[in-house]
Amino acid sequence: MKQKVKIFNEIKAYIVIAFGLFIVALGWTAFLIPNEILGGGVTGIATLVFWATGLPVGVSVLAVNAVLLAIALRILGVGFSLKTIVSVAVLSGMFSVLQYYIREPFVTDRFMAAIIGGIMGGAGIGIVFTQGGSTGGTDIVALIINKYRNISPGKIILILDVFIISSSFILFRSIETLVYGFVVMAVASYVIDLILTGNKQSVQLFIFSKKADEIANRIGKETGRGVTFIKGTGWYTKTESNILLIIVRRMESPQIFRIIKEIDPDAFMSLNNVMGVYGNGFDSIK
Repeated sequence: MKQKVKIFNEIKAYIVIAFGLFIVALGWTAFLIPNEILGGGVTGIATLVFWATGLPVGVSVLAVNAVLLAIALRILGVGFSLKTIVSVAVLSGMFSVLQYYIREPFVTDRFMAAIIGGIMGGAGIGIVFTQGGSTGGTDIVALIINKYRNISPGKIILILDVFIISSSFILFRSIETLVYGFVVMAVASYVIDLILTGNKQSVQLFIFSKKADEIANRIGKETGRGVTFIKGTGWYTKTESNILLIIVRRMESPQIFRIIKEIDPDAFMSLNNVMGVYGNGFDSIK
């Protein structure tokens, strides 16, 4: 039974990865490429090659990634993710098919195309990342450089993307094209972060109430989250009271507010964003 569940989860992961890659390819072929807007990564290099020679983007994406994957397997070892290899092949195929059928941009306003293309590219990559996949490209280069130099992969990818987008100036001699490229990069990065951390973002609540016991019981029963009592003394009243400390996912906070409002509308609360929460019910320590 466990084996069947494992197989089902793997199949589901690959389906979700394929969906994410389709969004990436559609964003590029329908909005960015026909409007002569360049993004980062190997797809950006492949797009430059297409504009300069007419070689389909899918072919260049496959060729460049094949070389990078071969180098990665030699340097990083055979433990390199199978999902990355599958993702590269699927993405190349999708680019080839979509670019064949899509000859005109879906929107002609270049700024709107940059925003929509960036959102779709970032969303697609974010979806792929949530399933443990990767689109290869500059990710592989960053891992290889990081093995020999103490430079963070994020910084390496940023430098490479800036260099790739800046290269469009050689072809078009246009500052405007550069600006649109950097808009795509910024939007895509923001959307990737939003997808990867949005559902995991947590908040910390401090609750001051005379009905702390009742609130704690309701929260424990209805949300399954733990509640910590902290003994405190009010400076003005000079009386001791229980302060509730609760950490929950941001999406769970409306339910906490509803419980508090029903029990003690006069309760005093503070809510803070938390950078990371590790332990039971949250993220695991890596």
